[in-house]
Amino acid sequence: MIPDLPWLLFAVALLTGGLVKGALGVGLPLVAVPLLSLGMPPHLAIALLVVPVLASNFWQAVEGGRLVPSLQRFGGLIAAQFLATVLTVRMTLALSASQLSAMLAGAVLLAVALMAWKPTLQISASRERAVGVGVGLLSGLLGGVSSLTGPVIITYLMALRLRRDEFVGSISIIYLSAALPLYGAMLLFGRLGPTELTGSLLALVPMAAGLLAGKALRQHLDDNRFRRVLLVFLIVLAILLLLK
Repeated sequence: MIPDLPWLLFAVALLTGGLVKGALGVGLPLVAVPLLSLGMPPHLAIALLVVPVLASNFWQAVEGGRLVPSLQRFGGLIAAQFLATVLTVRMTLALSASQLSAMLAGAVLLAVALMAWKPTLQISASRERAVGVGVGLLSGLLGGVSSLTGPVIITYLMALRLRRDEFVGSISIIYLSAALPLYGAMLLFGRLGPTELTGSLLALVPMAAGLLAGKALRQHLDDNRFRRVLLVFLIVLAILLLLK
């Protein structure tokens, strides 16, 4: 295991990220990566989230039986996101910790811009697929650089006015498809070894506790309240990113 890992920060970041992920279907890397980066290099923070991100997104993708419908509806977005991630992740893995921190700051600024840009936007059914491909390219670029695809995808799915459980299932399969090329490249290029995988497996414990608690909270939210809570989350995240 990683000997100088800040354990309290590790537990708090994963528990908090899992709680938000369970309640809203999003937020694990959005919350945990910036928190973990306060006490470790960003590439290590990303590596420690490998198993929790894959496990939580797979569970939520299959939980509501929306795996196949989501793949059919968002296939263009997923394919574009996969391609953009593959093309950019090699550049990320070649960066130093300080350079990666600077790139993460760029992702933060983009997130803030997205939060400020009319979060009540609606996308018509006729434009959904074309916009989805563009969203996939942009989120793949952002994910390849920082692992943070969330702001772009959240804004897009909110504009589609999906129901609460439909939103959670859809965004989870999109996140899962984005994580596979990112983590595969990290493994291939030596950024993900036995030490990081051990830490990532241990991260399942606080993440799972937060995920279950968050799921219980979600059952008390109807669709309208869910969207309001998600919007509040985005606003709070934007403020935190501005203060980072």
